Amino acid sequence: MAEFANPSVGTFTVWDYVVFASLFVISSGIGVFFAIKERNNVTSREFLVGGRQMVCGPVALSLTASFMSAVTVLGGPSEVYRYGASFIIFCIAFTFVIILTAELFLPVFYKSGITSTYEYLELRFNRVVRVAATVMYILQTILYTGVVVYAPALALNQVTGFDLWGSVFATGIVCTFYCTLGGLKAVVWTDAFQMVVMVLGFLTVLIQGTILLGGSSNMWKIAGKGQRLNIFDFAVDPLRRHTFWTVAVGGTFTWLGIYGVNQSTIQRCISCKSERHAKMALYLNLLGLWVIIVCAVFSGLIMYGYYVNCDPWTAGFISASDQLMPYFVMEILGHLPGLPGLFVACAFSGTLSTVAASINALATVTYEEVVKQCFPNMSDKLSTWISKSLCILFGVLCTSMAVAASLMGGIIQAALSIHGMCGGPMLGLFSLGILFPCANWIGAIGGLAVGVTLSFWPAIGGFIYPAPASKTLPLHLSTNGCLPLNTSDLSSTLLPTLIPEEKYRPPLSDSWYSISYLYYSPLGFLGSLIAGLLISFISGPTHGANVKPSLIRPVCNLFCFWSEKFKKMCWFGVLHGEKNIEANNENGLSDNDLTIKMPTRKELKDVYNQGAMTVPSTYFSEQQPHSNFGVTKNAYF
Repeated sequence: MAEFANPSVGTFTVWDYVVFASLFVISSGIGVFFAIKERNNVTSREFLVGGRQMVCGPVALSLTASFMSAVTVLGGPSEVYRYGASFIIFCIAFTFVIILTAELFLPVFYKSGITSTYEYLELRFNRVVRVAATVMYILQTILYTGVVVYAPALALNQVTGFDLWGSVFATGIVCTFYCTLGGLKAVVWTDAFQMVVMVLGFLTVLIQGTILLGGSSNMWKIAGKGQRLNIFDFAVDPLRRHTFWTVAVGGTFTWLGIYGVNQSTIQRCISCKSERHAKMALYLNLLGLWVIIVCAVFSGLIMYGYYVNCDPWTAGFISASDQLMPYFVMEILGHLPGLPGLFVACAFSGTLSTVAASINALATVTYEEVVKQCFPNMSDKLSTWISKSLCILFGVLCTSMAVAASLMGGIIQAALSIHGMCGGPMLGLFSLGILFPCANWIGAIGGLAVGVTLSFWPAIGGFIYPAPASKTLPLHLSTNGCLPLNTSDLSSTLLPTLIPEEKYRPPLSDSWYSISYLYYSPLGFLGSLIAGLLISFISGPTHGANVKPSLIRPVCNLFCFWSEKFKKMCWFGVLHGEKNIEANNENGLSDNDLTIKMPTRKELKDVYNQGAMTVPSTYFSEQQPHSNFGVTKNAYF
């Protein structure tokens, strides 16, 4: 391979450091502000879910910033640069994800009055299922956070000279600081600020890059000639890394596992003051997702147009593809004081928002699933201090896990692989409980085990035996325009690395282990759902009388043209369409109100007459409770 002279790129100036440091100062300041503002609200409910009084705007920005992390800011443009603009198809996946989350999963979680999504699993199944899902979530979140912290720090270290571990620990310390002080409100409002910084960073790159290319028309011309605009590849081969089907279908399942049933997302949605605000937050968040994805795609196309004749990755100017974007930024903005610092702040904004949301969600889950179960009668002050201590604990743990992330490859694939491996089975588990009233706890545990096996097996196998180079090669990358160190050697390198000599590969390595990483989630989902249903029927399906109607949204309800008779049959005995249930929901009784011991009619009427309870007065027309209340003998609607 030829050796090339590395052109000099800009370096950080004092103004860049000032801009970058301002991000950390403002983020920490928001935590201090909410610590002072909410100092009299010392309940864990206020700290972990913002007192359920958040509005849709900041929650929407927070959701976008949390999942459009530095993984997208750095990895997205790199994907487009190497593989083309098919990355834009994720916009289709996001649309389906948000609709399903808002209309299927959110209503169930919001009306349940839960703080942790895994509380739902105990209400629907039992404690064993809840614990198993909690362990899976903690594993998923810690692994993912390690990638989010380490990968951008490594890329920025090797390009800008930022100290690697200084970046890692600064990120962890700042996130832990404002999470611990301000709780969920600090996380949400800091995310909103960081979302603005992310968009500004992208716009700076897009404007300057377009100017240097001589306008957007040149960008389109170069990208088309380089096959970067061949977006729709409808090949059905599951071994192809990115096709329309892998991104649209696999991407939908992967991101639905992130949005639909993930504690970090649902926690912020249920912090809204009404279900309507929660849904609006999700749909506004969809617009934010589209904006970030479009910015990432256009940044990748501009970067390709700029390096079309001298690819810095192939030429050896950088050591990893994830460094392409920061290298590009330093080259085009290095002479403009403050602007490189703005982009670095953009990348780290994504990291800070994701890590902060993860720390807050982990603290919430641990508090609800472990601490509260062991010590149910703690004072508000003690519970708040324990919640803050958990934020510190998980801040340290997530920062430490960044060390393991160095072995996980490209950050986009690593992040989505983790979400697919863990999120797919979890999505199947929650879907089993919400969509199928007949599912029981044995089927839930068995289905989860099958789903985990089906998603982890090809993922671990693919890590040990990577797919053949022919399946993962990027599109054409040229070094014809680079200046060689040895002028007698004018060869052009078309591949970023030499294809290594093939070693022994087991029989499944070219098929099962080479499946696209975006299919890990559908495999886990289908395995968990189908196995859960089969095991439930074999072990004896749950009778509807034991399932609260507010905990399910049966699949038959998704098809409004089905008859009422068939719907009732599919509810497996769960009360369906009862007027008293509808009236009860209209009067604001949550599912948690149904677990109390049934009072006598005289006792209930006394409470009613005192104005402490609002139900139709006709409920008191008989002397004894009867089945029209639609509940078992130990509960009351």
